[in-house]
Amino acid sequence: MAESGGSGRGPPGPGACAALRRWEQLRRAAAAPWARGLLAAAAGLGLFYAALRVPLRLRDSLAAVAVFLSTLTPKFYFALTVTSSFISGLIFVFEWWHFRKYGTSFIEQVSVSHLRPLIGGAENSPAAPAAFLAGENETSRQNMPECKVWRNPLHLFRGAEYSRYMWVTGKEPLTYYDMNLSAQDHQNFFTCDTDALRPSDTVMQKAWRERNPQARIKAAYQALELNNDCATAYVLLAEEEATTIVDAERYFKQALKAGEMIYRRSQNCHSQSPQHEAQLRRDTNVLVYVKRRLAMCARKLGRIREAVKMMRDLMKEFPLLSMLNIHENLLEALLELQAYADVQAVLAKYDDISLPKSAAICYTAALLKARAVSERFSPETASKRGLSTAEINAVEAIHRAVEFNPHVPKYLLEMKSLVLPPEHILKRGDSEAVAYAFFHLQHWKRIEGALNLLHCTWEGTFHEVSVYPQKELPFFIHFTAGLCSFSAMLALLTHQFPELMVIFAKACFGTLHPSASLWKTSRSSCCPVSSIC
Repeated sequence: MAESGGSGRGPPGPGACAALRRWEQLRRAAAAPWARGLLAAAAGLGLFYAALRVPLRLRDSLAAVAVFLSTLTPKFYFALTVTSSFISGLIFVFEWWHFRKYGTSFIEQVSVSHLRPLIGGAENSPAAPAAFLAGENETSRQNMPECKVWRNPLHLFRGAEYSRYMWVTGKEPLTYYDMNLSAQDHQNFFTCDTDALRPSDTVMQKAWRERNPQARIKAAYQALELNNDCATAYVLLAEEEATTIVDAERYFKQALKAGEMIYRRSQNCHSQSPQHEAQLRRDTNVLVYVKRRLAMCARKLGRIREAVKMMRDLMKEFPLLSMLNIHENLLEALLELQAYADVQAVLAKYDDISLPKSAAICYTAALLKARAVSERFSPETASKRGLSTAEINAVEAIHRAVEFNPHVPKYLLEMKSLVLPPEHILKRGDSEAVAYAFFHLQHWKRIEGALNLLHCTWEGTFHEVSVYPQKELPFFIHFTAGLCSFSAMLALLTHQFPELMVIFAKACFGTLHPSASLWKTSRSSCCPVSSIC
């Protein structure tokens, strides 16, 4: 026992040794070439038998199904076609309703969202560009496509502006889709992996996911009870609880004081670990967001020069933040000051072919070109003497702007009524046109003749082709409509000509499964009892 290595078991007996020797002999025999050949031959015979047997059984099964279907009555075919027509009609109505309300096909959306991952497809859904993460460079901005959803740089305050519309009209100013995108932006902006280490940030992490505004506000107050310097809690209260711009500014000033302190603390320890770097990015996002909204508060309260200075300082302090399109806020404020030389300087930096365009950039450039000639412009005079060089430049600038977003002129010319701009816009789409015209219509009206020049250029060139982006009906709407119509036609024919449709159905099944008749004949010939029956 002492020599057993402490395992508690003795050496194997003679029977065990004999069994081991037999197992070793079998293993060596199986490894021999002739044994491998024998196994391969057996496997080949098995596959050959399966290849012959399975089609025979499948052929018999199909023949049996065909015989069963060929014995059905006209009432069954009528009920079948009516039911299929009714179901496909319901699917068609639902698809049409979903497309009219959400702009997408429900079947296609479900297929992309749920079925593609199951079959191994990779869905690359890019994050919303508004969810800026500090540290991205200008190259990532250049590579972004223009036709996608962006955060509206001039979006209104929910509590102080959007809520007023709901109080007066009783209608929601924002769609669920828009608010859902904003919730995603807030989580990307104001949360990070280290929030679990701080109770106040943990509460705010849940607050940004809440759908109920009152629940979000309540969570923000809970976070302030845990930590009076929680900057994101002040941000939420400024956006959603403040009912005036003055109250929002007061909350944002408290957020700025807390955010600067947290930002300096993160700068000192950001190189210690990746978690600290992520926290620094989050704190940078909070600080930039607060400073930008403070500048917008100053702009709305009439302190325009102060707002311009804050925006310029912010762009100098964080030069890589062009992704947030702060220059569009600056352009609007400079236009309000009528500082057209400064506007031109901003455009010279951002109206570049390598950078993504926007309606604000293209139409502001057109406005400056139109300003030089619009006061003396007359269509009759221009048709007689031709366009001057300055007028040609202005017309080309308007062409360029309208080609980028052809929806804007109808709002600037007040051919379509304006609504409150959304929190997110589709570049080159109608939502971007609404957001631009909402803030810039007054600047076009201030320059005499600018809207007249825009109207003449747009009506003469783009009036008939201004349909971008044109929505096409999804494939599944066409498919369900065709299926419903086809099955309804079959139901009508079955009801009117039941015998002919049964003959047609039997002929189709006989064509698809010609072995059915052979199977039935061979069965009757081989079984005298069945033939007598």
